[in-house]
Amino acid sequence: MFRRRESVPFAFLAEADRFRSNVSPPPRERASVGQMAGRWLLGLTIVAGLVGSLVVGMPALSTDTSTPVQESQASQGH
Repeated sequence: MFRRRESVPFAFLAEADRFRSNVSPPPRERASVGQMAGRWLLGLTIVAGLVGSLVVGMPALSTDTSTPVQESQASQGH
């Protein structure tokens, strides 16, 4: 039912499963003050745009119940 792994004729292929590299990647460079300020400014601009679009769009989404609804004469059956 289950097959055993076939033997590999090359030793380096058999050891590849347990190989670990001892080379670590270089540390990441820290962002400069200008880069951090730019990221904050971009984030604030995006948030301000979303809030502004909500403020501008809310009157169009709300239903005004203070004004009476005008009915046409056709809807009254005349």
